[in-house]
Amino acid sequence: SSGARDEEALIAEWEIAKTTVTKEIENVQALKEKKAAKDEIMAAVGKMKVAKENVARLEKLLFPADKLDIDRDAFDNLLLRRFFVCPSFSIYGGAKGFYDFGPPGCAIKNNLLAFWRQFFVLEENMLEIDTATVTPERVLQASGHVKKFNDLTVKDLTTGAYHRADHLLEDFVGELLKAPGVTPEKAQEYRTVIKLADDYTAEQLGVVMKKYSVVSPDGNPISDPFPANLMLETSVGRGDGKSYLRPETAQGIFVNFGRLLEFNGNKLPFAAATIGLAYRNEIAPRAGLLRVREFTLAEIEHFVFPDDKSHPKFDSVRDVEVNLLSAERQDRVVPSPVVMKIEDALKNSIIQNETVGYFIARVQLFMEAIGIKKEGLMFRQHRENEMAHYAQDCWDAEILTSYGWIEAMGIADRACFDLTKHAKGAGARMSVFRSFSEPREVEEVQMTVQKSAIGKTFKKEAKPLLVHLTSLDQEQIVKLQENLASGSTDIVLGDATFTVTGDMVKFKNVKKKVNGENIIPSVVEPSFGIGRILYCLLEHSFYAREDARRTVVALSPVIAPVKCSVLPLQQNANFGPVVQKVSALLTSSGISNKVDDVGQSIGKRYARTDEIGIPFGITVDFDTLKENEEGKDATVTLRDRDSTKQIRIPISELTSTILSIINSQSSWEDATQRFPAHTTED
Repeated sequence: SSGARDEEALIAEWEIAKTTVTKEIENVQALKEKKAAKDEIMAAVGKMKVAKENVARLEKLLFPADKLDIDRDAFDNLLLRRFFVCPSFSIYGGAKGFYDFGPPGCAIKNNLLAFWRQFFVLEENMLEIDTATVTPERVLQASGHVKKFNDLTVKDLTTGAYHRADHLLEDFVGELLKAPGVTPEKAQEYRTVIKLADDYTAEQLGVVMKKYSVVSPDGNPISDPFPANLMLETSVGRGDGKSYLRPETAQGIFVNFGRLLEFNGNKLPFAAATIGLAYRNEIAPRAGLLRVREFTLAEIEHFVFPDDKSHPKFDSVRDVEVNLLSAERQDRVVPSPVVMKIEDALKNSIIQNETVGYFIARVQLFMEAIGIKKEGLMFRQHRENEMAHYAQDCWDAEILTSYGWIEAMGIADRACFDLTKHAKGAGARMSVFRSFSEPREVEEVQMTVQKSAIGKTFKKEAKPLLVHLTSLDQEQIVKLQENLASGSTDIVLGDATFTVTGDMVKFKNVKKKVNGENIIPSVVEPSFGIGRILYCLLEHSFYAREDARRTVVALSPVIAPVKCSVLPLQQNANFGPVVQKVSALLTSSGISNKVDDVGQSIGKRYARTDEIGIPFGITVDFDTLKENEEGKDATVTLRDRDSTKQIRIPISELTSTILSIINSQSSWEDATQRFPAHTTED
C-alpha cells in the first residue's frame, strides 16, 4: 500500500540521517583533537546540530509521542488543591499506594462507572454480580495466583530496600538516554530496552541489568532479580485457613459460572460483569493513581463456545478505526502503531476473532466518549513471550500520559483455562451442554463409582471425593482410567489427598447414541483499571487558558463531577429565591449542581468552577429579577466552559437543553442556534 511505501521511505531517510549525525559528531571530535580554528569547529558544531534536528524531525514522524506534554506540577497541585484526590491517612504521614477521592474525584469515579454500566452492561445485557473481596487460598491456588502472581524484584545489598526490577531498569536506562552525546543508534537501543523491560524473564532481566551496570537509586549494588508474590494475605476466623484480599474480581465470576449459566437459561454466549476493589502488594508504588495497592476494577467475562468466537453485533463496529500496535510491528526497526478498521484487522489475522475485535472497537468508542484523546490511545498486542501459555490473543489499551504510555485496560482471550482449573480444583461442573443437529453414535468409557468401597476407606471424609467423581466429564474419566492403570492414583481436593484404587471405580466401554456434548466454554475478558482510566482522563482534560494562569479540567458533561454551577451575579439578597428555584429545578431533573454565592467577581467564580470540570455555568442577573417581577418567563445566562460563550435562555427550557447535551442528543452549538448570545466579560 502507499502508506507502507511512505513508511519505508521515511525509515530509509531516518537511517541515512542517523549516519550523518554520527559522521558530524566524529568530525567535531576530530577538529577538537587537532585544535582546529574556533570558527571551523563552530561551523562543524552547527552542521551537527542541523543533522540532529533532522533526526528528531523524522523520529517525530515515525515514532508515537512518548509523553503527554502537560505542566505536571500545576496538574498535581490542582488535584490536591481542589481535593480531587489525596494520599490516604495523610495527617499520619500517609500510606504508600493508598489514595482517597475527594468530592470531585468521587463524583467523577461514580459517573465513570455509571457510564461504563450503561455502555457495556446495559448494551450487551450482561449479568452483573457483586462478589466477596476476601478469597480463600484454595480458590487462588486453583487459579494459579498463589504460584504465579509475581513481580520480579531486586534487593539493595547495602540498605536492604526492595525495588521492582523492570522499573529500576527503565529509570536507569532512561537516564542513559538523556545523557549528552548519545548516538542515534544507542538512543534506539535504550528505547528498545525500556519498551521490553516488563517482558523479560528473570534471567533475561538479570543479564540486561548487568550489561548496563544497573545499581539501586542510592547507587548501591543489587541482587539478581527474583519473583515476589503480590497478593495481600489475611486471616479469617480462628484456624479457618489462609485467605487473601483478591488480586482481581474475575474469580468471583468464574466460581459462580454454573449459577450464571442456569440464570441465562443454559445458553451461550453470554457475558457477566462485576465492579469492585482489588489489591496488589506493590513492591514500590509510584506515579500517583497509576500504581497503587488498592484499586477499583470493572471486569467482563464473555463466555463463548471454543469453536465459535463470532459476535452477533460485530457488524455494528466493523468500520471503527483503531490505533493498533501488533506483535509483528513491535519487532520492527520502528515499532509504531497503525490506524486501521477493525474489519481489516480481522481479515489480516492481526486480531484473532470477532469477539476480541468487537470489544476492542467498543473500548475505543467508550474511551472517546468519556474524553480520551484519539491520538493518545492505542491497542498493543501482547507478544508471544509475554502471553500466558493458555492465552490465544491479548491486547492492552494504552493511554498517553505525562508518565508515558500507560496500560489502562486489557482484553484477553483466555480460552478454557479458568473454568477448567476451577472444575479440577473444586470438583465442580463448569461445562455447558450443546445439542447436536441429530443424534450421534459414540463410544465412551462409562464409570461406576463403588460407594461402599470408598465409604469403607474414607468413612466421614468420603463425601468430597464422591461429589468429585460423579461430576467428572468424559475426558476426565478417561484420564482417571489411565492413571489407575498402575493400581492407584492420588486426587487432591483442597487440603485433602485421596488415594483412589481400582476397586473404588469400575470402567466399561459402551456405544450409545447421544444428543449433544458437554463443553467447557472459552472466555474473552475485558478488564478495566478504573483508577488508571480516571487519572489518564484528567490529564487529557487538563489545560491552561491563553493567559496561562487559569487552568481548566475540560471533562465531558457525562463524566463531569457536577453538571452546572448556579451563580448569582452579585451578593444580593434579592437573587436568593431565584437561585434556589433554579437549583431545585435542576436537582428535580437529576442534574447535579453547585450554588456558588461566595462574594467574589463572577469571573473568579467561573474560573473556580472551570478548575473542577463543571461544564455549564448558570448566572442569575438583574434581567432575570426584572423578568421575574414582571411575571414573564424569566431568563438566565448559560455559559459553556470550553468556549466561554454564553446564551440567554428561559428557565423553563433550561433542564431539557442541558439534559439533551449531557446525553449527547444535541450539542452546545445546537443551543447557540436556538437561543440568543449573551456578551459579557468572563
